[in-house]
Amino acid sequence: MHKDLVRLAVGERAVRLHLVVCLAAAVLAGLLVLVQAELLAGVLSGRFTTSALILLAVVVGVRALLALTQGAAAGRMATGVKSALRHRLLARLQELGPVRPASQRSGELVTLTGRGLDALDPYLSGYLPAVAVAGVVPVAVLVRLFAADLPSALIVLVTLPLIPIFGALVGMHTRAVTERQWRALSRLGGHFLDVVRGLPTLRAFGRARYQAEVIQRVSEAHRSATMRTLRVAFLSSLVLELAASLSLALVAVPVGLRLLSGSLDLSTALLVLLLAPEAYLPLRTMGGRFHAAMEGVAAADEAFAVLDGPATPGRRTETGRRTEPGRRTGPERGTAPEIRLEHVTVRYPDRPEAALEDVSLVIAPGERVALVGESGAGKSTLLHLLLGFVTPSEGRVLVDGAEIGDQDSWRARLAFVPQRPHLFAASVAENIALGAPAVTIDEVRAAARAAQADGFVTALPEGYDTVVGERGANLSAGQRQRVALARAFCRPEAGLLLLDEPTARLDGRSESAVVSATRDLAEGRTAVIVAHRPAMIELADRVIRIADGRVVATESPVVESPVESPTVEDPAAGGRAAREPVDGRPPAGTRGGRSSS
Repeated sequence: MHKDLVRLAVGERAVRLHLVVCLAAAVLAGLLVLVQAELLAGVLSGRFTTSALILLAVVVGVRALLALTQGAAAGRMATGVKSALRHRLLARLQELGPVRPASQRSGELVTLTGRGLDALDPYLSGYLPAVAVAGVVPVAVLVRLFAADLPSALIVLVTLPLIPIFGALVGMHTRAVTERQWRALSRLGGHFLDVVRGLPTLRAFGRARYQAEVIQRVSEAHRSATMRTLRVAFLSSLVLELAASLSLALVAVPVGLRLLSGSLDLSTALLVLLLAPEAYLPLRTMGGRFHAAMEGVAAADEAFAVLDGPATPGRRTETGRRTEPGRRTGPERGTAPEIRLEHVTVRYPDRPEAALEDVSLVIAPGERVALVGESGAGKSTLLHLLLGFVTPSEGRVLVDGAEIGDQDSWRARLAFVPQRPHLFAASVAENIALGAPAVTIDEVRAAARAAQADGFVTALPEGYDTVVGERGANLSAGQRQRVALARAFCRPEAGLLLLDEPTARLDGRSESAVVSATRDLAEGRTAVIVAHRPAMIELADRVIRIADGRVVATESPVVESPVESPTVEDPAAGGRAAREPVDGRPPAGTRGGRSSS
């Protein structure tokens, strides 16, 4: 059995009761087979009167009721386990933020949390009850057979282990085949999502038709893997049925011969012939359910690999003890905090080199700091450090002299404007109120006016109720950026403002609007701005230059000679593009993905 899944089912209070009811109903229904066989053998042999048929009908009815109860409890149990596992996966991905391992594509994670975990139904509602029945009913049947007829019981005892042995031999091959099928499905889902997202680029470069052929090949690989899995499943059923049939023959033939010779009475013979199949049936059922559940097991293995994967280092307090979840340190919301980094080093799990190396930095309350440097120098990594997406391998991050405790409480004190804000397929008002769902529509409008977004929003067909496309597809880059600024304005209690190149990829008019709104937004707040453009650098009280994960200079802003670094790199830019972190992760084999303070 999958220990992690069972542990999850037992550990969830809402699931535990359904699990117990499901297993108990399955086992009781299996044990009632003994009563049913006893009554039927007695009636057919004349040992019981025909009135016993009423009791037999009651037993059959109770078994049917138990089967119905088992099905209902199994369904609720499976739903609860899948829901709990999805919540844990989403919480884990939220905890990792943009620094999740590069080997996990977004499409594969979507397939895992959707189609993958849905495949757990056969395991949870079929295989687990079958295991419980297989562990109890064959033993009970053997005990009754030993009491009724010793030779038949010995034959069953010897042949019974053949079912799990053959099932295990085929199951080992089935597991490998099913894992290959699951990998093919994940690869298909991941590649298809990548193609859909990049379709405009593919069409621009004339590669859309080629990618259609790639999807066809990946789909064919998944189809072939699925057919191989089905062939193995059918082979497994054939092997188990054959072993059970031969074992039953070894029981039935001697019973018939002894019955003809008069050495065995009819009642005992009927009881043995009725009970012997019930000894093998639970094991055959368990084997069949195992093969049906293998895809779900493969998905569960991957899900728990994500949950148990490398985590960021735990935070430590000034006394060296780890902070407990839910514990808050630092001042209350609404005040501009002092940020202090003390000899901070950050290392990514998939990188031997440090992304930040021995960084010490103090940002005074209410100070506006611009981080400048070449792409890949580590500026975004520093922002992710302050956002809590990564934690230092060495050193400390202090907020007003105290280490950050609960991440949710800390993030409630800051506002973040990324370089590429994500807009959801919801109304403009809902996107603006994302970080403050309790705000009123008047407060949303005020935030939009402060971000200079009210003009274009009111011009939309339904104003603030207009549903934007996925990722804000029907808005321009400048409009999306102003919606992101409006989100920050919706959080007046935030004392820390983090901006990651908010004017990148914008035209002059949009840049001017964003810079003006940013100036108002940063008023009275501690602000950390990653910037390349002169207009954004001019907002800062101090400029910190970063190179190769270290602070190399601190100076006042000089607009006439800004540190220019192309937002979109090409090979002519000295090869630095390869060193830019992707989602906060430096690419392997480079040192340029390091960020410092």
